[in-house]
Amino acid sequence: MTHVLSAVAWPYANGPRHIGHVAGFGVPSDVFSRYMRMAGHDVLMVSGTDEHGTPILVQADQEGLTPQQLVDRYNRIIVEDLHGLGLSYDLFTRTTTRNHYAVVQEMFRTVHRNGYMIAQKGMGAISPSTGRTLPDRYVEGTCPICAFDGARGDQCDNCGNQLDAIELKNPRSRINGEVPKFVETEHFYLDLPALAEALGSWLQGRSESGTWRPNVLKFSMNLLDDLKPRAMTRDIDWGIPVPLPGWEDNPAKRLYVWFDAVIGYLSASVEWARRTGDDDAWRKWWTDPEALSYYFMGKDNITFHSQIWPAELLGYRGLGAAGGEAGAYGQLQLPTEVVSSEFLTMEGKQFSSSRGVVIYVRDVLARYQPDALRYFISAAGPETSDADFTWSEFARRTNDELVAGWGNLVNRTASLIAKNVGSIPAAGELTDADRDLLATTSAGFGSVGALIGSHRQKQGLAEAMRVVGEANRYLSDQAPWKLKNSDPDRMRTVLHVASQAISDCRTLLSPYLPHSAQAVHEVFGGSGTVSPMPEVREVDDLDGGPGYPVLMGEYHRGSGEGATLPEWGPRPVVPGTPVAAPTPVFTKLDAEKVVEEELGRLRGEG
Repeated sequence: MTHVLSAVAWPYANGPRHIGHVAGFGVPSDVFSRYMRMAGHDVLMVSGTDEHGTPILVQADQEGLTPQQLVDRYNRIIVEDLHGLGLSYDLFTRTTTRNHYAVVQEMFRTVHRNGYMIAQKGMGAISPSTGRTLPDRYVEGTCPICAFDGARGDQCDNCGNQLDAIELKNPRSRINGEVPKFVETEHFYLDLPALAEALGSWLQGRSESGTWRPNVLKFSMNLLDDLKPRAMTRDIDWGIPVPLPGWEDNPAKRLYVWFDAVIGYLSASVEWARRTGDDDAWRKWWTDPEALSYYFMGKDNITFHSQIWPAELLGYRGLGAAGGEAGAYGQLQLPTEVVSSEFLTMEGKQFSSSRGVVIYVRDVLARYQPDALRYFISAAGPETSDADFTWSEFARRTNDELVAGWGNLVNRTASLIAKNVGSIPAAGELTDADRDLLATTSAGFGSVGALIGSHRQKQGLAEAMRVVGEANRYLSDQAPWKLKNSDPDRMRTVLHVASQAISDCRTLLSPYLPHSAQAVHEVFGGSGTVSPMPEVREVDDLDGGPGYPVLMGEYHRGSGEGATLPEWGPRPVVPGTPVAAPTPVFTKLDAEKVVEEELGRLRGEG
């Protein structure tokens, strides 16, 4: 058993999340985590809402709310949406907890004490109309290196180079289009050049492991070419105070939102441990060199997870050019892999809430089954290249693959058993066809598991559905409905084998389709939980702050006694288990109606 950390990107709490967000961080991390639990590993899946920074202030002004009121609203909405998708977080929390503040400030103090957080003056972008700081990512312009028009003030996505906002040609504010004013200000900078050698050695080791997605590794290695100190504080009054004398009482200086957000993986783990009654339990995932950690996000966040966060961890441990010693949290381990997805577009256009090119998670879940969305994301999502979500393809995959493929196999087998036997029948002597099918489903555990475990989830789903196709072919070839009178014993054997194949396929698909996995289990007379779901729990802040909702759940950890999930392998069906006439597991869609109505909504017609 291995301790596996699933560190999932923190959705920003300035509005509800659209399906492009969960395609990048939500569904892939959950598929992986569910599989790893079933394979016997001890998984800790953590995240929360990211609640600091200028965009929160901008949105709060627009909605006539205080920043705290705004993040309270969207934190709850996001929690409910991720719950509806069935994302199996051990803890989904938020960055405005007192626990998070304490962990972030401990990290800052230690990195500073070790000499990697240096104070220096620089030029910062200010909004002339509001007087507020404009974060680097809220300044756009022309890249001074490759001339790409659309570079951000922290990096150019076209050439991959780090930038400062003041270097951009024709800079403009993403918020209101005005030309920013640049003023001198003092900030603390993370001394990336002093950590460059250690960062390079770590990334080289990741390259030699051969496990990272090539696009992620190439982008990350390119970041080493031009490392400069990176500002880790901001001129803003909404965020975590800088925990140093002369700074902590300054109402206009706060830690950079991206400095505190990535530390959320650690603070959420600490909070989870405290909530389970073992304050040090988090260390099994963070200080053990044998533990594994996987960070899930969209490609726009690679910089922060393959450069900034590892640099913070190295600085905390004193492993840069300035030396130093680890703080109270000890030898925090660096990421095993940064699992970054590409972008999802919608009907050929980039998602944009302001332009109405958007479909929010909650709206999809209100009209369609959550596993239909999970299936589309897993089968056609932006795993290693950009992908496009279209309503016609969503309806097609739902109808042709879920309903006509997997759902049809479940429905017709259960119907035949209910009509002709009433319970799962015992098997008689097996034929070569029977043994071949069971060998195919059994082999699926090795092939599908290997693909999910190596973050090739699209291939893993395709392999699982290939096995489903073999089971459907077997049922059609054996035609048990023709055997009731001519060879009832053979009919019972075929239905037994089909039931076993469905049980195996249900397990193969359960990381992808947890809601329907539970439904299929119950269709075939199963009781108890085989696909645990997260719970929304209202909790008190552990350190006296206001309460808030979290996602937690009772999930399988390891194998043996106390396990709530089946092992990742065949589980024999039990003859005599009653099977009633089934209700279809998946809902068939009227494809023309779906496309007409949803495209109408995009045009603002409903």
